[in-house]
Amino acid sequence: MLQGHFIDTLLNPAFKDKSNTIYNIWYYLRGITAPAFFTITGLVFVFLLLKAKIKGTDNIRLKKGVQRGLSLILIAYVLRFSFIDLMFGTIKLNFLEVDVLQCIGLSLLLIIALYTICFKNEWLLAIVFLVLGVSVFVSEPLYRDLALENVPVLFSNYLSTQNGSVFTILPWFGYVCFGGFIAVFFSKFGTLNHYKTIKIIAFSVFGFLLLNYSSFALVTLDKWFEIPLFMRSASYNFLFNRLGDVFILFGLFYTFESYLKQDIVTRIGQKTLSIYVIHFIIIYGSFTGLGLKRFLYQSLTPAEAIIGATLFMIVVCVISFYYVRTNTYIYGKIRNLYYKLKN
Repeated sequence: MLQGHFIDTLLNPAFKDKSNTIYNIWYYLRGITAPAFFTITGLVFVFLLLKAKIKGTDNIRLKKGVQRGLSLILIAYVLRFSFIDLMFGTIKLNFLEVDVLQCIGLSLLLIIALYTICFKNEWLLAIVFLVLGVSVFVSEPLYRDLALENVPVLFSNYLSTQNGSVFTILPWFGYVCFGGFIAVFFSKFGTLNHYKTIKIIAFSVFGFLLLNYSSFALVTLDKWFEIPLFMRSASYNFLFNRLGDVFILFGLFYTFESYLKQDIVTRIGQKTLSIYVIHFIIIYGSFTGLGLKRFLYQSLTPAEAIIGATLFMIVVCVISFYYVRTNTYIYGKIRNLYYKLKN
């Protein structure tokens, strides 16, 4: 994410040549970031929720999930709000554009709602996740160019990109659903013998099938049921293909899991929100408008972009490690404020 945002924002367009093999590989791999991000969100949250259920503490986890979801949505809006403009008496509504954090926050709230509706039944929840995930992906042509002219921007931005939203809840919640579906299987079969080997093989096989045969499957369904939506989905089948990429990625990570369980990786994982906030401020100039984008927008050569991205990743991680308190602290302060306001 860090290097992707840095290079995409600051690299000179003259070098964004898709006929260049190196750039084309980078561009393709960068496209896996968001699908992996959302799939992991569903996988981790649902897995922890099911673990809490075993301990009888799932209600506590649900309350924390609601607080975290609302916190992410609030933080996302604050990051895009310009206090400099406010000082000059103007407010630009582009701060209402929806990005990753809003989608993740809303996704957590939707997962909690589904968990409650399914009466905490794990297998029913898994079926609902699978049906929703497939439905969201297959129906993508129906909402691809969705325009909601008579709906307030605050709400329409979650479903339509017409006002500048980078991410919308559809189709990205579909990846969250598939992550939740996987989490149920992890929870149910995590104690099996050769569990790790089974995971690696399953992710690799299903990833290969999605990458190479998901379009064929959609075309076949169209022939069987004569529903044009299947053919329309097959003609622009990036969602299932990207899910295949994510599964292949998961397979690789589990294969080399013993090498990746390093302290530095764990520490980075504990600082994800801090890292996101810091990188957003440095690149896009949250609050002040004074970010790298303002001074270096689309101006770097490939060598400068690569060196800059490397330094940027290091600097952001160092700041998050040593100068920013943990996510727990941030969430704790938000919860304290919530309780004060409630009282």
